[in-house]
Amino acid sequence: MPPQEKWKTRSKDADWAEMQERTRGRGALSNASGRFEKQYAEPFDDGWGDEADEDFKPRSLQTETIVEKPKTIITYNTSPDISFDRTINPYKGCEHGCIYCFARPNHAYRGLSPGLDFETKIFVKPSAASLLEKELAKKSYKPGCIMLAGDTDIYQPLEKELRITRSILEVLARYDHPVALITKSALVMRDLDLLAPMAAKGLLSVAISFTTLDRKLARTMEPRCAAPHRRVETMRALSAAGIPVTAMTAPLIPALNEPEMEQLLEASADAGATRAGYVLLRLPLEIAGLFTEWLEANYPDRARRVMSLLRSMHKGEDYRSEWKVRQRGDGPYAELIAARFRNATRRLGLNAVSVSLRADLFRPPTPKDDSGQLNLFDQGGP
Repeated sequence: MPPQEKWKTRSKDADWAEMQERTRGRGALSNASGRFEKQYAEPFDDGWGDEADEDFKPRSLQTETIVEKPKTIITYNTSPDISFDRTINPYKGCEHGCIYCFARPNHAYRGLSPGLDFETKIFVKPSAASLLEKELAKKSYKPGCIMLAGDTDIYQPLEKELRITRSILEVLARYDHPVALITKSALVMRDLDLLAPMAAKGLLSVAISFTTLDRKLARTMEPRCAAPHRRVETMRALSAAGIPVTAMTAPLIPALNEPEMEQLLEASADAGATRAGYVLLRLPLEIAGLFTEWLEANYPDRARRVMSLLRSMHKGEDYRSEWKVRQRGDGPYAELIAARFRNATRRLGLNAVSVSLRADLFRPPTPKDDSGQLNLFDQGGP
């Protein structure tokens, strides 16, 4: 059986109690090989273990950081269904462990699993700030809004210690470069001293990913993210500091968190958010198997209905990758969700005004030569 098909099955003989103990605090329940691997490895009990022996007891998974040394830090895209053309992602992989994360399949390109490897093997880019400064200094560079975190969360737990996101923001603030960011973490408040002045200049906006008000669902679906009430508090504090706040009710999962959509929008508007958006659950590649495995283990009473409704919005498939359709689906149920969203945002006054970040204030850094020295002809000297 090809590796990718393994994600769509689960062994009835598996010891789920032991597996869940080992993965406590994580989102995925398994760690199957990625789709590019020729061999598939699956743990099983060979009968040699002794329950009294500590060496045979399941151990909780620890996070490992892997230093990445990219040559550039800004990634450009031409996707017609997203609102930005450039991103910076200081991390690949995410400790938050959201079971639905669309970035999970990227780990397969590195010979790792989109399952538990995605949550425990995190690639970090300590050189991000210096690379950014070099790119901004290029004469060919044209300023435009950078989306900070188009892939994985820029304020995941590792950021508290590594401070890579903060170093990027310091560079952007120094040269008055526009930036938008999205996060699920209350750690964003640590950088309020940078964010508020940038917002006052029209250079910054913040989106908070807000998926549920149900603490139990949040803990299961997004095990290492800020609790729902903390996200509301974060929106309120950011708004009070004069920062434009968008509530991203994403992803909406039919029959799971989708019924909460109006409540989420009401809580966001009450906390000071001025804009809102939504994206339907996306299940590309390995995520389909990971998500259905999680769904059957945690919400067996709703699993069949969730998947049935989702497939009704993708012509019977788990997912379609076409532009526009991939984020919203189509069909009667998708149209109902879209109508509910429009009605709720109109009633609450969300999206009544647009937020346009300024690029005209940008002042490029003074170019440096390969040794790090300022270029003589750019110093204004004789």
